[in-house]
Amino acid sequence: MDDFELIEGYRLDLQKYSAWQLRYIPGPEIWSIGQMYDHLIAVAMEYLDFVQICAESTEEQPLGRTPAGDDVFRRGGFPPVKIKLEGAQAASPNNALSGEELDEGLAKVMARMREWELILEKIHPGGKVRHGGFGWLNAQEWYRLIGMHFRHHLRQQTELEERLPAHPGEI
Repeated sequence: MDDFELIEGYRLDLQKYSAWQLRYIPGPEIWSIGQMYDHLIAVAMEYLDFVQICAESTEEQPLGRTPAGDDVFRRGGFPPVKIKLEGAQAASPNNALSGEELDEGLAKVMARMREWELILEKIHPGGKVRHGGFGWLNAQEWYRLIGMHFRHHLRQQTELEERLPAHPGEI
């Protein structure tokens, strides 16, 4: 499954959630399904911004990935563990967005990805932006990270679905 099919799957899944299901928070320090979607959209847009910065860079960055970055790209995805965000990234995502708003966000992610997909291989690999855990990544690597991040959250989506009460009255 390519990245576009993966994101399209998230869009299809949105149709099965009611408004209360999107906003249901099953416990402390656990996101709602809607918050997870908002996080996916925000991170993808941030990564696409980094693709653009790399593409516009006129400086060659000689530094590369960290061992953790090498591991993620060697395996083609994040390890199957929960990752605790820190600092500004730990802030809870928006829990008030509708399914339609989340769908529009995913559509915008896909549109931007399609724009970059056409020129990605022409971007000089020496332009890089530093990732806090993975080191210096070029445009192609930031782009690949988008799909890896969406895949990483599939397990969380399943867990959140399993925690949904059968009826709103059970909350």
